[in-house]
Amino acid sequence: MEFVLRKWEEGDVAYVQKYANNEKIAAALRNAFPYPYTMDDAKAYIHSCAENSERQVTRAIIVEGRAVGSIGVFFGSDVYKKSAEIGYWLGEPFWGRGIMSGAVMRVCRYVFAKYDIERIFAEPFACNTGSRRVLEKAGFTLEGILRNSVYKNGTLQDSCMYALLRQ
Repeated sequence: MEFVLRKWEEGDVAYVQKYANNEKIAAALRNAFPYPYTMDDAKAYIHSCAENSERQVTRAIIVEGRAVGSIGVFFGSDVYKKSAEIGYWLGEPFWGRGIMSGAVMRVCRYVFAKYDIERIFAEPFACNTGSRRVLEKAGFTLEGILRNSVYKNGTLQDSCMYALLRQ
């Protein structure tokens, strides 16, 4: 399915709220991603994507003119200044169409070309097989399973460490 990655715009708020307001998405992400997801949450999110742009690359995932998801790369500091973490979400109606794998590949190519980063990593929950497949299709390597590393919705869960190296 065709998609575009572009910088966030204020006009994206209603679409963000519509597609992000999904318990399945929230269950697979850190607690900073709320459920229910309100218009105020969407406004704050878009505003945060514009802030601190030298420490992050965030893009809206656009399908047929609508913001249906998000992808971001967040740069480390101190001894982690050559590393960055990638995070993403996509509206459920667009799952399984190759959009997110393509978005991950595109944004990683962009970050490696433009910034002095050597490693991009992700930490999906181990039970999130969809996100793990996205990373594997995009060339990421599973580096390990972090046992009982996540406490989400009253349950301890494993997470995975995936990474993609510049080389």
